[in-house]
Amino acid sequence: MELIKLLVDQLGVSDEQASGGAGLIFKLVKDKLGAGDFGQIKNAVPEVDGLIDSAPEAKGLGGMLGGLASSLGGGAGKLGGLASLAGGFKNLNLDAGMIQKFVPTILSFVQSKGGDSVKGLLENVLK
Repeated sequence: MELIKLLVDQLGVSDEQASGGAGLIFKLVKDKLGAGDFGQIKNAVPEVDGLIDSAPEAKGLGGMLGGLASSLGGGAGKLGGLASLAGGFKNLNLDAGMIQKFVPTILSFVQSKGGDSVKGLLENVLK
């Protein structure tokens, strides 16, 4: 899969970490977007459902979120979004800082497949 290879090559993660991390990010996007908008992403990246299926469950978020939110550049009011991915990334043996490395690579990939409008759908959820 092209996106997984890109993440492995650019970020030095394993295939499992790449697919799981991308799956977590796409799951967040799917949860925030309506079916029509997410359908545009699926058209651009047909393997997105498989990536979502490979995402680990985020367990044990409890008290971790406060510290992680600040490390992700968000205050307590922004604990949804990207900070919510930290537990899943931890299950992949990736620290929360890796979320910030996955996002630009995924945005660039989606833009190359679906253009600026599809990239914009992701950006609205991920910023």
